[in-house]
Amino acid sequence: MTSHAPPLRAELLLDPDVPDALGQDLVAALDALGVRTARVRHAVGHRGAGDVPWLVLASLPLQAFLSGLGAEAVRDAYRSFKGAVGRVTRRDGAAPRPLVLRDDRSGLSVVLEPDLPPEAYEQLLALDLSGFRAGPLHYDRHQGRWRSELDEAAD
Repeated sequence: MTSHAPPLRAELLLDPDVPDALGQDLVAALDALGVRTARVRHAVGHRGAGDVPWLVLASLPLQAFLSGLGAEAVRDAYRSFKGAVGRVTRRDGAAPRPLVLRDDRSGLSVVLEPDLPPEAYEQLLALDLSGFRAGPLHYDRHQGRWRSELDEAAD
C-alpha cells in the first residue's frame, strides 16, 4: 500500500478585472498539478505604490509546488498551467500584469511576467527558494536567471 502526501492547498486573489472564466481556468490548471484551491476571491481596495501590480496572486507552499512540477508525469499539466498564466496575463486591451506566486510560509514572492521564455520556467522548477532572503523574485532576461534585487542590494 502506498501512502500519498496530502494535496497542496492554495488561495487565489484575483484583480477585480479578471473575468471569472479566467480565474476558473487557473483553478483547473492548478488542480491538474495537484494543488487544491481552498479559496478564490477578488481583491477589494487599492494596492500601494510599492506593490507589484499583479493580476492574480496565488498563495501556496511554493517550494513544494515547484519541486513537484519537475516530474515528467506533470509536464502536460504544467503546460496547461503556463497556458492559463498566459491567458490571464495577456488579456486584450489591458496592460500586461503578472501572476504572482507567494510562499504561504516565508512570504517570498515569485513574479511570473507575461511571455517569460521557456528557460525561465525550467530554471524556476529547479530553484532553491531557501537561497533568497527577500523578494520579489523576477526573471532577469539579460542575465538569464532568477534574482532578488532586494537581496543583492543588501549584500
